[in-house]
Amino acid sequence: MARALALVCTLSPSPKPSSSQLLADQIMAELSGLGVQGETVRVVDHDVRPGVAQDMGDNDAWPALRRKVLAADILLVATPIWLGHPSSVCQRVLERLNADISETDDEGRQLTSGKVGIAAVVGNEDGAHKVSADLFQGLNDLGFTLSPGAVSYWVGEAQHGTDYQDLDETPEAVAATTHTLAVNAAHLAKVLAENPYPSVS
Repeated sequence: MARALALVCTLSPSPKPSSSQLLADQIMAELSGLGVQGETVRVVDHDVRPGVAQDMGDNDAWPALRRKVLAADILLVATPIWLGHPSSVCQRVLERLNADISETDDEGRQLTSGKVGIAAVVGNEDGAHKVSADLFQGLNDLGFTLSPGAVSYWVGEAQHGTDYQDLDETPEAVAATTHTLAVNAAHLAKVLAENPYPSVS
């Protein structure tokens, strides 16, 4: 059974409501319906230190999260848009993942080779395509494979205060995109598990 890990990069600690958490939960529910076992982590609830090392010491929480990343077949990174960019928490996750960018397995492949990367983006301003592009480039550099349509997003009207979590119901377009994202990600994870990338060593 494939496994998925969602790293929710909201700035709001639990138990505060979070639009990023909501969209991540919806994606994980779709993946569960496809037989993918999932776990969701709100990163800000953990003491993830700044840096680009696997372990920054002093009770750094990243090593435990890193083990979860390496055990997963699908990594979902969910972030709000802040000033047109991914959240600072999301950037920290990418920086910590960067510690493994040069690490390889016995076949010369990156440690995340064969893992699928997907994204969820929410905000009250334009920028979902820019933020997802940032995530796609980062995840791909780090060794993840992107499925077609690898992001589900919702963006409210500019200069309005409505959040995704404030909506009475999920917009049909978002629900359809979320479903397609899950189907493609689960399929790609199965393909990569059965057909690993070749040795490059």
